[in-house]
Amino acid sequence: MKISTKGRYALRLMLDLAMNNTGEYVTIKSISERQSISDKYLEQIIIVLSRAGFVKSTRGAQGGYKLSRSPEEYTVGSILRLIEGSLVPVACMEDEPNQCPRCDKCVTIDIWQQIYEAINNVVDHITLADLVKKQQDKLKISSANS
Repeated sequence: MKISTKGRYALRLMLDLAMNNTGEYVTIKSISERQSISDKYLEQIIIVLSRAGFVKSTRGAQGGYKLSRSPEEYTVGSILRLIEGSLVPVACMEDEPNQCPRCDKCVTIDIWQQIYEAINNVVDHITLADLVKKQQDKLKISSANS
């Protein structure tokens, strides 16, 4: 499984909103500058996040975006699944129940299932709040070393 650039940027965008979660709306331009990501690309991603109710938006001079819920309520898995779709490692696992004609005879399906469970165990147990804390810790270490 490979996370696309769009998935990685969506996670960075949501983390940026969580880091700047003051109750005020944050502009795409400011996120773009902090994250070094094209504002046009971020606009494509924010539309998906907005339609899914992950972020709120407002127009005007004080317009922008903010999280719809607290950072503790978003998991990395929920964000990635919204942007990427299924996180299964192989195509034959996309259907539930498995429709692969070799499923009953295939020993490798067990490996793919274990990988899938491991991925879910990681991404579904890390919240935006966890990432905010880790980011703040890294910034403290970085500034202490300067």
